[in-house]
Amino acid sequence: MGTQTIVVATRNPGKLKEIQSLLHNFPVILKSLNDFGPIPEVEEDGETFDENAYKKASFTSRILGIPAIADDSGLVVTALEGEPGVHSARYGGDHLTDMDRCMILLENMKHQSNRQAQFECVISIAVPTGAALTYEARCDGLILDKPKGENGFGYDPVFYYPPLQKTFAEMSPDEKNEISHRAKAFLEVKNEFDKILIWISHQMPIFDRVTCQEDSHA
Repeated sequence: MGTQTIVVATRNPGKLKEIQSLLHNFPVILKSLNDFGPIPEVEEDGETFDENAYKKASFTSRILGIPAIADDSGLVVTALEGEPGVHSARYGGDHLTDMDRCMILLENMKHQSNRQAQFECVISIAVPTGAALTYEARCDGLILDKPKGENGFGYDPVFYYPPLQKTFAEMSPDEKNEISHRAKAFLEVKNEFDKILIWISHQMPIFDRVTCQEDSHA
C-alpha cells in the first residue's frame, strides 16, 4: 500500500497543521481545501454533529475524488436542552465575537442550578462512494457564572473542567490537548489509522485505464 492523499475539509491552516502533526508517522499526504481550486461551500444544516461532519467529509470527497476528513464540534448544555449544540459557532446570531456568545450563554443560564455541560466532537472520514467511518468523543464540565482565563477560543472561558480545577481558557495548550473533546477524538483516529488506511484502500473506486487510439479517418 503506497502513500495515501487525504484532504482535510477545512481552510484553517492551524487545523491542518494539528492533524499533520498527529499523523506524521503514517504514509499519508494531508492537504487542505486551500490546495485546490474553488469548490462550493457545504451548508452545515444537520441536526447533529454526526450529520454535519459526514456531510462535510462526504461532499468534499465526492467533489475532489479523494478521501476526506471533517469534524464538527460544539457545546451541549444540559439545562438548555442541548443548546447551543450544532449552532455553537452561530449562537445568538451572526457577526458576534466569542465573548459575545459566552455572555449570551451566561445570560440564558442565569437562573439555572444545573450547570452540567459537555464539549462534543465528531470526526468523519469519507470516500467518494459515500462510505464513511465515524469517531466521536466528549469532555464533561460545568458552566461558570462568569468567564475566567485568557487562552483558547469559543466557550473556553466559561467551561470549567473539575479534574484540573480550571476553565479551558485557563489551561496551557498542552493541558487542553490532553483532555479536550477534539484531542480525544483525533487520538482515536491516530490509534486506528493503520486500519483506516486499509479500509480506505478497499473502499476507493478503481478506474479502468483507457488507451487513446488514433482516428483512422483523420
